[in-house]
Amino acid sequence: MKQAPHIPVMIEEIIRSLAITPSMDVVDGTFGAGGYSERFLAAGARVYAFDRDPDAQARGSELSGRYGGMFSFHPACFSSMDTELHSIGIESVDAIVLDIGVSSMQLDQAERGFSFQSDGPLDMRMSQDGQSAADFLNEANEETIADIIYNYGDERRSRRIAKYIVSNRPIERTAQLASIVRRAVGYQAGAPKDPATRTFQAIRIHINQELEELSNALVAAERLLRPGGQLIVITFHSLEDRIVKKFMRRHSGTEVGGSRHMPVTKQINKAMFSRPAKPIKASSKEIAMNPRARSATMRVAVRNSISAVRDMAGVKAKRL
Repeated sequence: MKQAPHIPVMIEEIIRSLAITPSMDVVDGTFGAGGYSERFLAAGARVYAFDRDPDAQARGSELSGRYGGMFSFHPACFSSMDTELHSIGIESVDAIVLDIGVSSMQLDQAERGFSFQSDGPLDMRMSQDGQSAADFLNEANEETIADIIYNYGDERRSRRIAKYIVSNRPIERTAQLASIVRRAVGYQAGAPKDPATRTFQAIRIHINQELEELSNALVAAERLLRPGGQLIVITFHSLEDRIVKKFMRRHSGTEVGGSRHMPVTKQINKAMFSRPAKPIKASSKEIAMNPRARSATMRVAVRNSISAVRDMAGVKAKRL
């Protein structure tokens, strides 16, 4: 793999924000095809990359060969970044960058089952381990399936879709699931948005526990960043962005409380981060070149000099 098969979203905005200096320590929490890591390395940073997808390891090995000790790949969830790095003697870093959600590399591989654009096995597992989407849909009861589709897909017709899913089991292929959803909602070809999109998103988020992973990663990032370090998070839908926005506000002292995706914490009297800047959207030029950037939102928070709240250590979000 000579080049990353996707365009890293809002990379120029990230590079400007980081203002990388030689040997700056940067965590790329969502390595994917390595587009972000390669730019950070080219700018002189030392990069610690995380990805639970085994397919990412080949690209990680290639960058390790080219950049030697300036790059290390960690085949683990980004929520474990602090414990993983502490185990090799890295106590703090200058920046952490997270590009949340499924990668273009995963979407483009029909055999991974993330997309219905090409038929493939109904898998959706980022780690390629554990319960698959087919397992879930064929084993869960109708109410559970409906709740997942409603909560994670913002799909008002979730009950009807779940009923159709259960009555058409077993389901093994992405095209099969997409067809079932379309029949359930009376989809007509040529409509502006395929109704299967929301259901696929919801099931993928559930299978990979993506919101729990994000919530835990934000807590880990707070513990790992050194004073003046930046936390940069790019999200692609409102569920993710709401978690990031609430975390940054709460931990900058501008909001207190919990949410249905974040653990409830006691009031934070000392702000761990400075007041976050306004969110940044992709430029029209980038959107024209990379349509995926259209829904991207970038949020940045800067770590303060005070120590992380000790009773936050070990906090894990409740399983959704």
